[in-house]
Amino acid sequence: MHLRGIAPRALGAGPRTVDLLIALLVQAAVTMPFVVPRGPDLPEATWAAYGLTTLTVVPLVARRRAPVAVLIAVLAVGGLYKFTLDGPGQPLPYAGLVAFYTVAELSSPVKRLGVAALTTAAVLSSPGRNSNEMRELLFSFFVFGAAYAFGRFTVTRKAYLRALEDRARQLELTHRIETEQAAARERARIAREMHDILSHAVSLMIVQAEAGPVAVRTAPERAEAAFDAISETGRDAMVQLRRMLGVLRENESPHGAPREPQPALAGLPGLVERVRGSGLEISYEVTGPARPPGLDVEATVYRIAQEALTNVVKHAAADTVCVQLTYEPTALILTVTDDGRGPGTVTGMGLIGIRERASAHGGTARTGAGPGGRGFRVRVTIPLAATQTDAHGKAHAHGETHTGVES
Repeated sequence: MHLRGIAPRALGAGPRTVDLLIALLVQAAVTMPFVVPRGPDLPEATWAAYGLTTLTVVPLVARRRAPVAVLIAVLAVGGLYKFTLDGPGQPLPYAGLVAFYTVAELSSPVKRLGVAALTTAAVLSSPGRNSNEMRELLFSFFVFGAAYAFGRFTVTRKAYLRALEDRARQLELTHRIETEQAAARERARIAREMHDILSHAVSLMIVQAEAGPVAVRTAPERAEAAFDAISETGRDAMVQLRRMLGVLRENESPHGAPREPQPALAGLPGLVERVRGSGLEISYEVTGPARPPGLDVEATVYRIAQEALTNVVKHAAADTVCVQLTYEPTALILTVTDDGRGPGTVTGMGLIGIRERASAHGGTARTGAGPGGRGFRVRVTIPLAATQTDAHGKAHAHGETHTGVES
């Protein structure tokens, strides 16, 4: 921020007030030769000379509104002073320098060229009326050239500052957009998590609750197991919801809700057992040399398996389900296959969430009929070559990955 811009704002002054202050400052400067003691050999300081000197300063009050006219007025009054009065001289042509600076700052190129020619003529004629020395001529050219250069520098600086302000506004806008996009992505992620948790838990509880009255009459031991499964499913859902809400509230109450790790592959057997409690015949198998794919991938695979099993419970009317986790050299594959009604029975946000989760890790999700066209199968492939884990178990991406969603 340049000094000229700071002073008016700091003083609460507008441009006209600033111009008035500059005129008063120049008036103080041109007054000094009239008030300091003078030798007997110097021209006498008269009121007429002082009044004419003051007339060179008065136009500066309007310097922004008519810079060229102000400069001409200042030069004209200065010339009149030289030709008509033999009063005290000035060390510098203060009013002329301020007016010339203003023309350089505010006028168009054509006006600046004309004013430069007029000023050059005035400067060339000035030494002849004074010392008639080359030193005075060079000094006059120097000070007026410096005034012009400072005027043009002010224009450049203003343009630079405007560019900086525009850049800052653009960066702020970009940051705001990125923040809003990040918030939208986070809201979508939380929505998927809430959907998976609640849909899975509620579906299992409904199935168990519907089977409970029948089991009470026919097989009391199965009814007890059903109620146990309902309570276990509810408690698990509450734990996961508290964990998620704890993350959302961590800035407000960092010591409030419990913080627990995200679900991982180690939780898949427990998930399978809870689904088995609904009466499904379900198997779970792991093939290939297991290796940690990273916490994010583990949580994603768990949620996908949870959503796939929820769809089986809600829509498939299946008797058996097979969950397979396969570690290949470059990929982790999750397959959930049932023997139920087959394609066309599963729709909505569940499958979309599965595809979005797989795609987020550069993987693919295929859904369709099971072997021999019977039942329904979800097959998710997540590449492992692009995911390595550090000593803390955090996932880091290396190289390029191909993102695709197939159905």
